[in-house]
Amino acid sequence: MSIQLRTRIRAGDPSAYGELFDSYARAVYNHAFRLTADWSAAEDVMAATFMEAWKLRERVDPEGGSLRPWLLGIATNTARNQFRSNRRYRAAANAAAAAELSVPDHADEVAGRIDDRRRLASVLTSLAALRRPEREVIALCLGEGLDYESAAEALGIPVGTVASRLSRARKKLRTLAEAELARKKARGKVHGNREVVRPLRQTRGDHDHAIRPAQEGNR
Repeated sequence: MSIQLRTRIRAGDPSAYGELFDSYARAVYNHAFRLTADWSAAEDVMAATFMEAWKLRERVDPEGGSLRPWLLGIATNTARNQFRSNRRYRAAANAAAAAELSVPDHADEVAGRIDDRRRLASVLTSLAALRRPEREVIALCLGEGLDYESAAEALGIPVGTVASRLSRARKKLRTLAEAELARKKARGKVHGNREVVRPLRQTRGDHDHAIRPAQEGNR
């Protein structure tokens, strides 16, 4: 992001704000879904994030790079306010993973989609078993590809905390996801090789039509 655009945002230029939305709405929405495991909640978080960003525009440093970490930090805080407990997140994750659409497995293309949906459902269920701070670093570093410094900026924590928290979270998530995926595959075989999945929808509010992919507070 250019310094000029940062300056325009600080000054409250509506066209600059529109450019900010066009550039990062997809990232904010996808991040919000990973934090809430809920399609509608992710839309609310995304809308609230850009509203809050507009209110806080004067805090934008005139110099710097991408504003994505700043926006994702706002989205993380907004999602925390909506999902303050693991119980709510787990309920949302279970609902997303359990939504049903029976699909036959005889077509290779369909089978591939089934495997993708199965993996997404497994990850959602596994994320629900993590603590909120662990979900946040997973969503930022693995979901959005932020480096440690950018994730630390978004979360307002030291870089070393991001690194140690991510290391623990990745190990836990890998173990949980593999176990959950194996369980779902075994269940699919028991039910006559038919898998229950939910098709991914697309974001209508984002000009890029982002695919809708899928936290509790810092310690």
